[in-house]
Amino acid sequence: MDHRKLVIIPTFNEKENIVEMIEAVMGLSGGFELLVIDDGSPDGTGTLVKDQLRVFPERLHLIERQGKLGLGTAYITGFKWALEKGYDYIFEMDADFSHNPDDLIRLYEACADRNFDLAIGSRYITGVNVVNWPMGRVLMSYFASVYVKFITGLPVKDATAGFKCYHKSVLAGIKLDEVRFVGYAFQIEMKFTTWKLGFKLVEIPIIFTDRTKGTSKMSPGIFKEAGFGVISMKIKSIFSPYQLNQNG
Repeated sequence: MDHRKLVIIPTFNEKENIVEMIEAVMGLSGGFELLVIDDGSPDGTGTLVKDQLRVFPERLHLIERQGKLGLGTAYITGFKWALEKGYDYIFEMDADFSHNPDDLIRLYEACADRNFDLAIGSRYITGVNVVNWPMGRVLMSYFASVYVKFITGLPVKDATAGFKCYHKSVLAGIKLDEVRFVGYAFQIEMKFTTWKLGFKLVEIPIIFTDRTKGTSKMSPGIFKEAGFGVISMKIKSIFSPYQLNQNG
C-alpha cells in the first residue's frame, strides 16, 4: 500500500539550512511530502521556501505564521493540517540537520512494517549517540529522560526526542487542543499522552549531530517548563485518566 507521508518542520531563522533540507527530503525514495511552518522568520526563511514551492509544487507545502509562537503550537497546527489532508504517517523533524533525513525511512518502516503507532528517533536507546554537544548539555538531556521515566513511568529512554513518526490514529486520538506545552515539555507530553492512550511506542537508534549552521533555539525557560511540566502531567494522569478523542 502506498501510504501518504508528511514531514513537518517548524522554522524560525533557518535560512542557512532550509533549502538543503528541502532538497534532502524531496530526494528520498517513498514520496515523502514536506510541510514547513515558519514563524515569521526575519531572516527570510519563508521566502526561500516559497522559491522552492515552484520547484516542488506537489510535495512541498508552507504555512506562515505571524511571530514566534512556539514549537508545540507549530506542530499542533501541522498535525491538524495533516489530518485534514488525509496523510497516513506524520513526522516531526528539525530543520538544522541534527536529524538525518535518511532516518525518516527507518522511522516509517518501524510503523508501517512493524505495526508501531509511534516511532521515536532515539539518541539514548543504544548508549549516547550525540555528536558535537558539550558534555554538560549531553548530561542534562540524558538525565532529563531519566527524570521523566522516574516521575511518570514512561518507558522511553529519550523522552525529549523531537524526531518522530506518528500513525494518523495517534494524532486523531489525542485531544490536540488540550496539549499544554510548547518547548521540551511538548515532546514529553506527546509521548506520555500517546503511551497513556494505549498506543504502541518504539525507539529507533539514531545519531544526533548538533547543528553546524544557524543558531540554536534552546533557552533556560524550555528546561524549566519541562521540569515542572512532568510533575503536572503525572498528577493529571492520576486524577483525570486519559481518554481517546472521540471526535478524531
